[in-house]
Amino acid sequence: MAISKQEKAEIIKAYATHEGDTGSPEVQIAVLTADINSLNGHLKEHKKDYHSQRGLMKMIGRRRNLLTYLRNNEVPRYRELIQRLGLRR
Repeated sequence: MAISKQEKAEIIKAYATHEGDTGSPEVQIAVLTADINSLNGHLKEHKKDYHSQRGLMKMIGRRRNLLTYLRNNEVPRYRELIQRLGLRR
């Protein structure tokens, strides 16, 4: 269901703006996107898992808020990130 520590570390390394960066919006959005994609696969198999479905909705909301923050403050970074992650087709 959740991503492994190794996968999370790889995502952080790929999206970090500097060494040891785990709090930038890009990193947080990328980790949330990986979690959301993982949870979507779980929910396709377990359709009645409503507790996980609620967690998914909370993650989507958190990601939406971070994307809005990034769009309002740093438009070029926002555009690059959504292109890299494949969001907003």
